[in-house]
Amino acid sequence: MVPFAGWKMPVQYTGITEEHQAVRSGVGIFDISHMGQFLVSGSASMDWLNGLLTNGVHKLEEGQGQYTLMLNERGGVIDDLIVYRTGPEEWFLVVNASKIAEDREWMQARLVPDVALADESPAFAGMAVQGPQAVDVFGKALPGERMPSRNGVAMIARRNGGKCVICRTGYTGEDGFEFFCPATEGPEWWNTFVAAGARPCGLGARDTLRLEMGYPLNGNDLSPDRTPLEAGLGFFVDLEKGAFVGRTVLTEQKANGLPSKLTGVRVTEKGPPIRAHYAVFAGGAQIGELCSGGVAPSLGGAGIGMAYLPPDFATPGKVLEIDVRGRRFAAETVKKPFYRRPA
Repeated sequence: MVPFAGWKMPVQYTGITEEHQAVRSGVGIFDISHMGQFLVSGSASMDWLNGLLTNGVHKLEEGQGQYTLMLNERGGVIDDLIVYRTGPEEWFLVVNASKIAEDREWMQARLVPDVALADESPAFAGMAVQGPQAVDVFGKALPGERMPSRNGVAMIARRNGGKCVICRTGYTGEDGFEFFCPATEGPEWWNTFVAAGARPCGLGARDTLRLEMGYPLNGNDLSPDRTPLEAGLGFFVDLEKGAFVGRTVLTEQKANGLPSKLTGVRVTEKGPPIRAHYAVFAGGAQIGELCSGGVAPSLGGAGIGMAYLPPDFATPGKVLEIDVRGRRFAAETVKKPFYRRPA
């Protein structure tokens, strides 16, 4: 157990590699009760959210969700989050644990008439069930209920009249769903999913799984000093929808070119694990440092990481070196994701 965003979180239950492979080949369950949940409603809520977030929330039908980002005035990332449309004028936002207070204060400071914002984070427990067998676990744990479609959301009334929210997204590259329930019911629901076949997994496997997919981690790969375009997340930025916080900087970057790009790096010789903040060299000169780093269990334990590199070094096949405690190991730039599920 380790401290994490004010919580005590499990790094592993039985072993990081075992839990990682359970998600890739079977099904795992992660405790995500630390994540935040905001409810937004009101007749002006859609336009308000469009002005705060990069993606186009107006594109969402009821029951749909999308990945998006909230930026500062410099175009840097405050938080990456998922927003779900749960009604004509109702929205359910899932935000990062370490950003709950900052997100809430940022949004409250920009509230407009006919918009209500409620931080319901303490009221929810959450768990993510991930893996190719997640649908089977859902059917056993929730007989008679229908699993939402990809990026969908559904609300159900269950035990003791408590409302539960089911979201079909994920952070592992596998099929799965997130399940949010009243906090008092969390242990009971956790045991229900475990009894249905889900294997408990900790932060260690969550990190290796997301890193293999090239998914960014807020605080490591995303920061207030980097834009989503630099992070390779332009697909989740709708510059055509009109004004939103940070748009001016992103428009300038698109017109003038990016100063750096978040790039996949793979070590090409045997060596110790690579970690965040290890220096990246090319031609004897340091050109960046790793934001994330670790091993890829699905790739035979290869060392992989991500770093913001100059655009000239951000294409696959560039020769690099990673400094590991004073010794440099050969590496190269590669296309993300690092791991692709076999056809």
